Amino acid sequence: MTNNGMKESLLLEIDKRVADNVLEPTNARLLKKLILAADDDNEAMMIAALGTTYKKTGFHFDKRLEKLSNDIRYFKKNKELSFHTDDSKPTHKLIIGDNYEALQNLLIEYKGRVDVIYIDPPYGKDSMGEFAQTNYENAITRDNLLSMLYPRLMLAKQLLAESGVIFCSIDDRNQAYVKCLFDEVFLESNFVATYLWKKTDTPPSLSKKVRKKYEYVLCYGKKLDKSYKFSQGSIDGGDAPLLNTGNALKELSFPVGSVHFNIPDGIYEPNNGTRIQLKENVVVKESLNANELKAVGEWKWTQETLNEEIKKGTYFLVKSRLFSLRYQRDAENATKVPQNNIDSELGVGTNENGCSELSSLFQEDCFDNPKPVSLIEFLVNMVNKDENIIVLDFFAGSGTTGHAVLDLNKKDEGNRQFILCQLNEKTDTTPNGIAYDVTSKRLKRVMTGECYDGTKNFKWAEENLPYGGNLDVYEIATVHNSSTLEGQTPFDVIDETLYGKEKFKTLREKVDWVCGNFAHTQKWIDDNDWLDKHKLEG
Repeated sequence: MTNNGMKESLLLEIDKRVADNVLEPTNARLLKKLILAADDDNEAMMIAALGTTYKKTGFHFDKRLEKLSNDIRYFKKNKELSFHTDDSKPTHKLIIGDNYEALQNLLIEYKGRVDVIYIDPPYGKDSMGEFAQTNYENAITRDNLLSMLYPRLMLAKQLLAESGVIFCSIDDRNQAYVKCLFDEVFLESNFVATYLWKKTDTPPSLSKKVRKKYEYVLCYGKKLDKSYKFSQGSIDGGDAPLLNTGNALKELSFPVGSVHFNIPDGIYEPNNGTRIQLKENVVVKESLNANELKAVGEWKWTQETLNEEIKKGTYFLVKSRLFSLRYQRDAENATKVPQNNIDSELGVGTNENGCSELSSLFQEDCFDNPKPVSLIEFLVNMVNKDENIIVLDFFAGSGTTGHAVLDLNKKDEGNRQFILCQLNEKTDTTPNGIAYDVTSKRLKRVMTGECYDGTKNFKWAEENLPYGGNLDVYEIATVHNSSTLEGQTPFDVIDETLYGKEKFKTLREKVDWVCGNFAHTQKWIDDNDWLDKHKLEG
């Protein structure tokens, strides 16, 4: 399968290498001619890779791309796993199969339309799964991780909207290498930040060197400009008027007529051990009487600064237990720049929280180290608060990203759509495969409140109302590009409605569409004069 977007992207990359003095112009011209003449995406990417053997950064890995075949991969709906509860809500998608083939098919409908991508690729030797066995003869090295990611990132880049952003979770062993790969694909100029996510509160003492509590999250935009803004919600960890010491407040008084709060006015001595548990965060803002919010203690901000912020419409949140203040400016007056530490102070949980979330849906341990829902919610909200965006995760795992999008929609009645891709790898705890035993079941349970067999005996259903919504589940099917059996040609088995199209009125329209989107089909038609043989008209 090929598409003009891939070749265009590779040609732009060649031009960039010339501009960076990585490639000689004469060599670049030859590579561009070969890319334009390539039969498919894999061949085009292999040709482009010839120009990346020596880079100014010294970054080099052995690019080994996907195996080619004469079969067309296409979406086939799994009607047993798909369900609709409310057609007024978004229809989400779960694609079961190799994510490389899934991404190729997604380009037909979603090219340039995806707003946020989050991925958590397999980066340990024991988590490469069937990919390593079937694609690289089980020679599990870092080159295999990078080779696996490279063509997928190239496809993902085409799926991203111009203002789109991609996040990638990665461990400290591979972070440097994967960042170099992202620099190559998305360009270093579009690098936003490397976030440190606190993945655990109770790390095991397996390492004799360092206790590892953090994991990295890389963030890149497709095309950043000066107007692009990131917001970190209601909490700012940079200039917030926090105590410089761990002491309690000396004095805290509120404006007359301010929002109701559950702690008394008064004086609280430093280090007196006073800890009052609030029922909820208290939002304090300027009252009609314009009395000042007074906070006496060792603060980063002066009283004058506090007064000025109140006049701007800034809200102050009194956090429970420690009497520390955090602030939120009115969205119309200011946008806060986020910090790169992601932890419980920002409402983001750990792997332990992710495990608890899964255990409330499944009685047994079925997935290792799941990310918490709060992490994905935080990342999505930080870069795009639009309630109608498309979020893609092509290493879906247990389905955390889908769960997070559903939760966000519930909170603000949004219409975000998620698209998940997951290879159906079989493990000791998932004998039918991860996609069947975990991903699809998790989505079914949180969206409908029951499993596919109608059972409701899981803790989550006892404590939560189902999110509702609709899920279409696709699998990757194959058809040989030269199949002529009645009812089994590519034009018979490929369903255009699964790609956002209405049913074509004529076979000619169907053939033109298939030929324009599935390269092997197009090549076979050219070679065999299929249209003339079948005397198609109109």
